[in-house]
Amino acid sequence: MTEAFTIKNVSSRWVLDSRGTPTISATVSTKNASGTALVPSGASTGVHEAVELRDGGKAFASKGVKKAVNNINRILSPALKGIDVRRQKEIDSKSIKLDGTKNKQRLGANAILGVSLAAFRASAASQNKQPFQLLKGKFTIPIPFSNVINGGKHAGSGIELQEFMLAPYRARNFEGALESVCETYYELKKIIETKCGKQYTGVGDEGGFAPPLNSKEPLELMQAAADAAGYPKMGFAIDAAASSFYKKGAYVIGGEKRTVDWMIDFYEELVEKHKLISIEDPFHEDDWLGFTELTTALGQKTQIVGDDLLVTNIERINKAIRLKACNALLLKVNQIGTLTEALAAAELATKNKMTVMVSHRSGETEDAFISDLAVGLGCGQIKAGAPCRGERTAKYNRLLEISESVKTYAGRSVF
Repeated sequence: MTEAFTIKNVSSRWVLDSRGTPTISATVSTKNASGTALVPSGASTGVHEAVELRDGGKAFASKGVKKAVNNINRILSPALKGIDVRRQKEIDSKSIKLDGTKNKQRLGANAILGVSLAAFRASAASQNKQPFQLLKGKFTIPIPFSNVINGGKHAGSGIELQEFMLAPYRARNFEGALESVCETYYELKKIIETKCGKQYTGVGDEGGFAPPLNSKEPLELMQAAADAAGYPKMGFAIDAAASSFYKKGAYVIGGEKRTVDWMIDFYEELVEKHKLISIEDPFHEDDWLGFTELTTALGQKTQIVGDDLLVTNIERINKAIRLKACNALLLKVNQIGTLTEALAAAELATKNKMTVMVSHRSGETEDAFISDLAVGLGCGQIKAGAPCRGERTAKYNRLLEISESVKTYAGRSVF
């Protein structure tokens, strides 16, 4: 180990995320380089996720992060000084050991992740490399899954399903893919204004529109917008986030209690009518049977993605593999709390023939690390929100930058 790669300092402060809620900014420094990471936060968080530490009390409506900041500055910083910044597993393992809990609740998954990602960035900078270049995948620019109509916990529209996404998997390159998303988004705004009124062209947490529709109408409007923009074969995807409308043992759609069988028929209709290429969290986060039945029914036609079901957790991914509960993993590094664990989750999924989609969170920052992660893994898919709001476009702009050197666009090859 040379002095140039030795961690000299680890520091943190609080900053604001896209909802105006405090979050962590962490910086890891060596003699000649440094890396900084900002940590996102979800709205529809799974109960099995690693725990982000919040202060409680009156400040910031109980959502302050000063305790997590102090844990970085007073506990993690002195413990990690002197470690070679290139030793990611050692850094993450030491942080996990210092926390000492299964779900990182003592120091906070937000604190631990901030340091983990900052160390990775510092490692890249100290080696004069881009972050994605430290990963071992076949570098590929991912298909952008762009959430253009928001429902569920991301909006107050009354739509039960949470996300309706454009997915330009037929595009020839990333520039063309992003262009088609933007132009369809423009047309969608016009259609919503005509159908629902101009007041419904404001955007939700992830930059998508939030018009008052039922859960079948968004895809119809999106198809009309794609047709108008000149992309009639645009791909579509949904994130049901079904845990949010699961009430007392039933799924509540259109004000009515629905069974698993009804939901499977509902999803089958959407797949047949709109050629959905991906369905995320179609059932409650512990409804393993529902997931398995849907994957059996539709798994050859579309992705069945586990988000709240899997929470980027090795144990739950292994269970899904045994039960054949889904065929795709949504990878969110802040669900598990360290980069090392997230990479292990992606590797496990890939080895078992599951596709992987790297994802943002609804409470985002201008940090575009997930763009490097998706490219470096070569997984071919990324969720980054609508082409609107700076914290979302930061991810797309970073992909445009990377695409100047990485020419391969994932496209159809993913499926």
